[in-house]
Amino acid sequence: MSNDHILTNQHISPELKARAKEMRRNMTPAESKLWYHLRRNNLSNFHFRRQQIIESYILDFYCHLAKLVVEVDGSGHLDQTEYDQKRDEFLTGLGLKVLRFYNFDVIEDIDTVLEVILEHCQMNKM
Repeated sequence: MSNDHILTNQHISPELKARAKEMRRNMTPAESKLWYHLRRNNLSNFHFRRQQIIESYILDFYCHLAKLVVEVDGSGHLDQTEYDQKRDEFLTGLGLKVLRFYNFDVIEDIDTVLEVILEHCQMNKM
């Protein structure tokens, strides 16, 4: 699947679509905080989507223009490093850059998190 058609040419199961919708309604505090700064093109006019589905994965945040995936990881991710690695490799294979931040970093140092995201958006925009 080419990167240009990631969002338009995929079949999404009703179950996965419902799960993404539920995740949008029940974001973690860290996800909510980051979304507040990313939504409505607040980050230098880069457009982000939350809980974006690509193939069988639901991404926390996705910027198509910059080919950037942003994940906010809680302590549960410590037990699923193998899954996260496989997922990141798949997304990287599509030409996407994956950034991961811990909940603590988003809550305690949002300015640095936003600087890193913006830097990657500016470097990678199509």
